[in-house]
Amino acid sequence: MREGTLIPDIAEVELISLGRVAGAIEMRLKTCRVSATCPACGTSCRKVHSRYGRRLADLPWHGVPVVIHLQTRRFFCLEPGCRRKVFTEPLPGTVSRYGRRSCRSSEALRWMTLSLGGRAGARLAERLGLLASRSTLLRELHHRRPAAVVQAPRVLGIDDWAWRKGHRYGTILCDLETRKVVDLLPDRDANTVAAWLRRHPGTEIISRDRGGIYAEAARRAAPQAMQVADRWHLLRNLSEALCRAIAPHHRLFSQAARASRLEDLAPAPPSVAPWSQRELLVQQANRQRRYERWQQVRELFLKTGAPDQELARQLGIDHRTVKKFRIAEVYPEAKPRVRESIVDDHASYLDRRLREGCRSSTILWRELRKLGFQGQVNSVRYWLRQRRSYRTRAASPPQRPALRASPRQVVWLILKAAPFAKDMLEEVYQTSPEISQLAQLATSFFRIFRERDLAALTPWLEAAHGTALAAFAAGLERDFDAVREALRLPWSQGHVEGQVHRLKLIKRQMYGRAGFELLRLRVLQQG
Repeated sequence: MREGTLIPDIAEVELISLGRVAGAIEMRLKTCRVSATCPACGTSCRKVHSRYGRRLADLPWHGVPVVIHLQTRRFFCLEPGCRRKVFTEPLPGTVSRYGRRSCRSSEALRWMTLSLGGRAGARLAERLGLLASRSTLLRELHHRRPAAVVQAPRVLGIDDWAWRKGHRYGTILCDLETRKVVDLLPDRDANTVAAWLRRHPGTEIISRDRGGIYAEAARRAAPQAMQVADRWHLLRNLSEALCRAIAPHHRLFSQAARASRLEDLAPAPPSVAPWSQRELLVQQANRQRRYERWQQVRELFLKTGAPDQELARQLGIDHRTVKKFRIAEVYPEAKPRVRESIVDDHASYLDRRLREGCRSSTILWRELRKLGFQGQVNSVRYWLRQRRSYRTRAASPPQRPALRASPRQVVWLILKAAPFAKDMLEEVYQTSPEISQLAQLATSFFRIFRERDLAALTPWLEAAHGTALAAFAAGLERDFDAVREALRLPWSQGHVEGQVHRLKLIKRQMYGRAGFELLRLRVLQQG
């Protein structure tokens, strides 16, 4: 089909007439090629047997239906050995064999079905002037099945996806080089995956998660393929193992967290940069708007005595804000929001530059970049704005909550080396050498995978034996080849996880009412 033409394909058909009849646009076309190719033997034939007409639906024009009356021909095949004596002239750019719609109309309906499904696609098609039921859309999709995969891709990514989380799972297979979905399997069974690998030979690298199902299937059906464990799953498994290891010491972390307050770790600076005129005007406007809203709440409550929910509906604000304003006899000044930032590591340098009179966030950001700062200019700009906000609360600096001491939060603090938790962690390490050893092992494991330090993996496994991470290390040794390839090769499960996310969106569009075959068609043909 030629793009941007009035008729479907100017190489196959030509326009005879164009008019509007009974609320539709009627287009009369006829074939214009001198000869036609026999579909049986491929011989070019010129002798016409007869002519006949076909009625086709085409794409609408501004919502007005378009009907094509196509005059086409039958030809004699004069090849003596051909089994076809008469054949219909093929028009692949205009209409498919036995088709009732033009090719471009069928393609539009197909993409609606792929994107929205049957029922939603039919609603959109009706709005656009393409009259087709949901059954017609699904039938068009089934007629255009993707070609079966003969040979598996060289680099294959395998992962599971949930029909119903925790109960039933399927398997997705992706080509990591072309970044496309290769196939879907209805279950998460090693025999099913192994059977697929045997039917599709040729895989050289298999990327997978830490689950044993796909590792076993690859060993049985594709022993020649290198298996690559996903690095993200390895780091996640370590985090979970560390969380279980430090869980018995939660009381120690709670005591250290109560003793260490965030306001002691980040005191307000003695001097700050002055406010600009624009910042002062914005602050004053915000305070005036908030003050007027507080007065409205107080006056309306004194007049009507309505509950907080009713006052919130009348004023268009949250009911919690209404309650805070209602019980405040004196206007409650807004407290500055205090957030931790990666700029805090350079606070002393920035304070010195501010005292020297430098107020440009861009200049300060460029100076920090030379000192190794990895953040963006907006981080510096927000930090400076937050620093200035302390001026209004110099007498009573904002109170921050104590550190949370759940095992998951402590693991995050250890692995991220959070500067505001440095004192708390050092106190815990001095109290418990076992936790200090676990933290060193965890951070070194992250460093190994961040820097792809293959030589350091074996010493790390030896050091982990005899600690609370021994079970995790034993699992790595059982899957050592795949872990080693994860450090050596660039492949990972990142693209597969993205395809799983897309599959979930498609599955939820279908409301669980359609079967696996339709889901497979939509995923494969979209991807």
